[in-house]
Amino acid sequence: MNDLGALKRPRAGRPTREQAEARHELLLDRALDHFLDKGFQQATIDAIAADVGMTKRTVYARHADKAALFNAAVHRAIEHYAVSREDIEATVCDDLEQTLVNIAMLRIDAVSTPTGVKLQRIVNTESYRFPDIFTAAYKSALPTIRFLADLLEKETKAGNLAIDDPLQAANVFMSMVVGGPARFIISAIPLSREEIDKRVGFAVRLFLDGARKR
Repeated sequence: MNDLGALKRPRAGRPTREQAEARHELLLDRALDHFLDKGFQQATIDAIAADVGMTKRTVYARHADKAALFNAAVHRAIEHYAVSREDIEATVCDDLEQTLVNIAMLRIDAVSTPTGVKLQRIVNTESYRFPDIFTAAYKSALPTIRFLADLLEKETKAGNLAIDDPLQAANVFMSMVVGGPARFIISAIPLSREEIDKRVGFAVRLFLDGARKR
């Protein structure tokens, strides 16, 4: 019997805490898949519960209603999607242009993962109904944005750039450099690595041309 089968068909008796948590993790994973495939309105607790071998009563013991399950599944995905501080700091090198390329690619690579694609699609389609998931997704990107803002401020103080509002500039950078390739990826329009590198490099150079001290 494989691990998934073991999770779906636990032995008789009360499950251990570890087993219960593993089944809950599976529930949130499968719920995310259902919400992505069908949208919030069409996804049902019945189908989600059946997919993980749970009763509706068990699901409702954890989550009061479908909206609560949706929020839990999406917020969990957002937490897993966040880029670590160590990975952000590892983007820095002696060349500013290359550092900015590294920061952009860190975000694009995160968006390109299966979880990243699912998450962005759900945020894009359901944030009008659940605005807090858009806020949570933006907050998950804030460590990168603030790190970039600090870098731009440092370069401005060194006389290399002329940026009045580093935080605003960092947000513009993310939209300008990361947003384009990310939209293609989320829309399932394939981009080769060479094409992504070309787009990112061009956008980074354009950003720097506008940010450098005259």
